Amino acid sequence: NQVVEGRKSGRPRGRRINLDSVKALTESKFGGNLGIMVREVQDQLRRHGVHVTAQRLAVLQAVSLSPHATVEELTSSVRLSIGSISRQSVYDTLSLLVEKGIIRRIQPVGSPARFEDRVGDNHHHLVCRACGHLADVDCAVGYTPCLTPSNDWSYEVDEAEVVYWGICPTCQGNRSASDSPISAQ
Repeated sequence: NQVVEGRKSGRPRGRRINLDSVKALTESKFGGNLGIMVREVQDQLRRHGVHVTAQRLAVLQAVSLSPHATVEELTSSVRLSIGSISRQSVYDTLSLLVEKGIIRRIQPVGSPARFEDRVGDNHHHLVCRACGHLADVDCAVGYTPCLTPSNDWSYEVDEAEVVYWGICPTCQGNRSASDSPISAQ
């Protein structure tokens, strides 16, 4: 039965949060396999030199359960899991997790920042112009001249970020339905 207490400068902050209750809350909401997930997340944080807190666990679990979620969506999810948490605490935790390379921040043009835990591979994203939905796309295969800069200016290039834009199948269906003569009546 682990208990984590928020600390800043060695002083207790906030209320003590029982990690078993975080696990129980998330398991009751999302199914029975999150006990394993909680242990994996704790180990992942420790491997990256990040102190384990209930807030960090809840934020990382929320990112894992909802890839490409916005800060607003993640804050709501974390509040369902552990109760009260400020949006600023979620922002701070996300910043730390991005800095440590545990999660990735993506921000397509005209879209709020989104977060995912798929890191360590060179994948890309599809973005729907109509609804903003994001989908992962594995790295381009075959002849890919756009992934090699024509002039690298002596940079050591280690990643290429490609964003594909289009209309998702749901919005295509909605657009087709709204264009039909029946819906115009």
